[in-house]
Amino acid sequence: MTVSVLVVDDSGFFRKRLTEILTASGQITVVGAATNGREGVELAEKLRPDVITMDYEMPIMDGISAVREIMAKQPTPVLMFSSLTYEGARVTLDALEAGAVDFLPKNFEEIARDTSQLQNILINRVLDLAKSQPRARAAVSQPKAATVAPPLRRAVAQRAERPSVRPATKEVHHETASTGTPRRSVKKTPARQYSVVGIGTSTGGPVALQKVLSVLPASFPAPIVLVQHMPASFTPAFAERLNKLCHIEVRQAEDGDVLQPGVALLAPGGKQMMIENRGGRGRVRILPGDDRLNYKPCVDVTFGSLARSFPGKTLGVILTGMGADGREGCRMMKQAGSVIWSQDEETSVIYGMPMAVATAGLSDEVLPLNDVGLRLIEGVS
Repeated sequence: MTVSVLVVDDSGFFRKRLTEILTASGQITVVGAATNGREGVELAEKLRPDVITMDYEMPIMDGISAVREIMAKQPTPVLMFSSLTYEGARVTLDALEAGAVDFLPKNFEEIARDTSQLQNILINRVLDLAKSQPRARAAVSQPKAATVAPPLRRAVAQRAERPSVRPATKEVHHETASTGTPRRSVKKTPARQYSVVGIGTSTGGPVALQKVLSVLPASFPAPIVLVQHMPASFTPAFAERLNKLCHIEVRQAEDGDVLQPGVALLAPGGKQMMIENRGGRGRVRILPGDDRLNYKPCVDVTFGSLARSFPGKTLGVILTGMGADGREGCRMMKQAGSVIWSQDEETSVIYGMPMAVATAGLSDEVLPLNDVGLRLIEGVS
C-alpha cells in the first residue's frame, strides 16, 4: 500500500523536485499539488492524503493558517519546509504549535550531502509521518508572571484531588493491539529528591515540552536538562519561546553552566551536552557534534553522562520521537538505580523513542502527555 502525499508550495520548481523524489521511491504517490494555503486546505479535504508537505510563505493563505484549518477540518500529518534562520525557526515553531508534526529545511543542500542521502531522508520522513497521530493543538496562553502563579497552584491542587493515574495495589498494563507494549502504567513511583531531571524527545517534542514545562511552578525543586533533536539555528528561538511560556526559567545551555533548581537548560543544536558532577553540583559541558552520531544533540550522550555523574539520583523522561535515541542512556541510568518515565503510545505523535524504552523494560511509569508535568510536581520533592 502506497502513501499518498499532497504538496503545497508556491514554487513550481520545488513542487516538481519534491514530487520527483517522493514518487521515485515506489512507496509514495503524490496525489495533488497546491500553489497556496487556501488551495491546500481545499485539496486536503477533497483528496484526504496520508501526508501533506507545506511551505510557510505563500500568497492568499500562508502555511501556518493553512495548517490550522486543516487540523480543524481534516487532521493530517503535515511536514513543514522552512529556512534555517532565527525567523524561520520562530515561524516553524508556530506551525508546530498549530498542528504540524515535523519540519525540514527547504534548502535541500542543508538536508543532505548528496542526492541519494537526500532521497532517503525525505522518503523515510514521509513514510514515518504517515504513521503519526496528528491532532489540533491548543496554544499555551498563560505567560510567565507572578500574577498567574496562584491560579496555577489552584489548578494543580484540583488535579491532585483527581489522581492522574487510577489508584491500584499492583501494577497494571493496558496493551495495544499494534505493538503489545504497555500503553499506560498505573503504578506511581514514590516521590523522592533528584539531583537532576533529564527529558529527551524528538518529533512532536516542541509541543510536548511546552505542555510539560508550562505546568511546573517557579519553585520546582530540581534542575532540568532538555534534549530536543533540533538544528543549531532553532534551539535559541525554542528556548526563548519556552521561557516566555513557563514559570520556570528556560534557556539554551552554555559550556560551564551550573545546574540550578527551577531552571531548565536546553541542549544547543548541532552539539552534544554532557553533565559533570563537580562537588555535588552539576556542571554543563558543551562539546562539538560528532559526525559518527546520528543526533546532535543526542539523548543517549546526555543521559549517559547523568548516569555516571549522579547514579541513582536522576529522573529520566522520554517523550514522543522517531527512532530509539535515549534507550541506551536510560539503560545506563536504570542500571545505576535511577527512575525512568516514558510517554504512552496513545498521546505520542511518533511512538518510537518512548516505545524503545518501554519495550526494553526500562520504564517505571508509562504516562499520557498531559499527566507528565503534574507527575513531576507530585514525584519530585
